This record gives sequence, structure tokens and C-alpha cells, in this order.
Amino acid sequence: MAKLSDEILTNIFSLQRQLAEGIGEVSAVEWALFEQYGETDESIGELEELKNAKERLTIPYSRLHTLLLRILEAQPTASAAMLNLLAQTLEQGQAALDASNASVREIKRNWDLL
Repeated sequence: MAKLSDEILTNIFSLQRQLAEGIGEVSAVEWALFEQYGETDESIGELEELKNAKERLTIPYSRLHTLLLRILEAQPTASAAMLNLLAQTLEQGQAALDASNASVREIKRNWDLL
């Protein structure tokens, strides 16, 4: 098994948790918006934005899971390419999380879903 530092593992699991929570939050806001206002000309854009945000969070969540498994299976060490991909995925996941959080806050505020 390729060995990752405790710091890297902590970063991976922390980001995965935040992404999972973000997926849940986006789903809850999407449901609340649809339940309270339905799919109207006014809400369709935000419902689509929430759907896209959920997808943007799901991709790095899944990628982190798969990469971590492949790195742990690598012998005797993980390749530099895999480690670089992991670093990129961590950065992209954090960026997706930040963007999603901003979108959710704005939609909640605009539609009075606080």
C-alpha cells in the first residue's frame, strides 16, 4: 500500500465530508425551492443552478474516493501522476465547494429560504 501522510489523509476525509454535506445542503435547498415555489419561469434558473452545483460537488467527491483507493492499492508507492491528480482534485473540490456554498446562500436569500 502506498503511504500517505496523516495530513493528506485528514485533508481528503475532511474535504469529502464537506462535499457530502454540501451535496445534502444543495439537495435540501433544491427540494425546498421546488416545494414552496414549484417549477416556474422564475425558479427554473435557480433549480438548474442547484442541479449543476450538486453535480459539481459529486464529481470531486467520487474522484477523491476512487483516487484514494487507487493510491492505497499502488505498490510500492503511488506514481507522481496519481499524487498530482490527487492534489488537483483537492483544489478543484475546494473550489467547487466554495462556489456551491455561494450559490446556495444567494438562492436561499433571493427566495427567502433562510
